[in-house]
Amino acid sequence: MQREERIVAVGLLTSADLKLLGSGFTRAYPVDQTPCFGDLLRAIDEADREFARGHRSGE
Repeated sequence: MQREERIVAVGLLTSADLKLLGSGFTRAYPVDQTPCFGDLLRAIDEADREFARGHRSGE
């Protein structure tokens, strides 16, 4: 059975950032400035807010 790989972080990095991270950072996907990228950022922000609300209310 193949182990499923999970996304553990999403970040906006410059080329200089990637260079500083070095070979330990194995994958990066360039993102063009497109309308759908803004939608992705909004979805991440909303998920983060929901997560925070759930932890504040003791869920």
